[in-house]
Parts: sequence; structure tokens; C-alpha cells
Amino acid sequence: MKSSQGNRGMPFENLINLTNDTYNMKGKAVINKRPTPVKVMKSKGTRVLNGYFEAKSTVDYDGVYQGRALYFEAKSTGEQRFPLKNIHQHQLDYMYQVDRAGAICFFLIEFRKMGQVFMVPFSVVQHYVEHAKLGGRKSIPFDDFNYYATAEIRSGNGVPLDYLPALEKMIREGAA
Repeated sequence: MKSSQGNRGMPFENLINLTNDTYNMKGKAVINKRPTPVKVMKSKGTRVLNGYFEAKSTVDYDGVYQGRALYFEAKSTGEQRFPLKNIHQHQLDYMYQVDRAGAICFFLIEFRKMGQVFMVPFSVVQHYVEHAKLGGRKSIPFDDFNYYATAEIRSGNGVPLDYLPALEKMIREGAA
């Protein structure tokens, strides 16, 4: 059975949610999954039977790490490249605003076929998007992630997807 467009990354997001719960329990960071605003039209008990998205979502996650606000988007692809069309303009606009305000902004991008996850600073993705608007590639090749991503993310330290070491590296290198 083929996954719907919106549910492709659910196992990936579940892994991130488990990671964030672990960080919270260990007192390392407070990071939340942001709900998509839904207008409920009909419900039965706690079940929503009918509704619609009230507004466009901003990003998947927000939180605080070492006193700094952070915002990030989780994306998953089954291809050997990352299609930029997977990022919506309103998400880029929001990340641009919070980045300018001093927040740490990044993407966690999963390549399902390769079993690899990368942390990529917002500025890197923004660069590719701007080039695409000028007629350049409409995707980021997999090999570019080995060069431009902050780090490949793996499990470690009792955490399913330990991205805090990569976040610390991003901060040290001034990419955040």
C-alpha cells in the first residue's frame, strides 16, 4: 500500500518524537511537535469525525536548547535526492522570520532508501531554493548532504535519533 503524501514521514516523525521525549526526560532540551490547526466540524467523544485545516502549519517542531529558541522541519524522501517541492513557501517564510529573530533553524532530512538522516541548516536549504528560483536544480542531490549538512544523525547516548551533538556543532560553527 502506497503512503499518502502527508503520511510518508510519519515513522520518521514518530522517531523524532521519541527522541524529543528522551531529551526532555534527561533534562537536555524541551522540544515540542507543533500541531496543525484543525477546525472540528463534527466529533463523537474524543474522535474528530469531520474537520478541516484552519491554517497552514508553520514548522513541525519548536523548543529551547541551552537557552536558545529552535525551530525545525522534518522531511522524508524515498528518492536519492531531496525534492525542494517538499518544502512549502509558507514554511520557508516562517523559518526566515524566526532565523532573523535569532532562533536556531534547521531541517532533519531522512533518506528512507539509504537509511540515513542529515541535519541541514536553514541557510543551506534557503541557498538551494534561491538557486532553483533562478532556474537551477529543483532538488538537492544526495551527495551534497555529505558535504553541506552539519552532520549525519545516528542513534547514540540512549537516544533513538541523537541530533543534539549535530546541533552543538552547528552552533559552534556559527551556522545557527
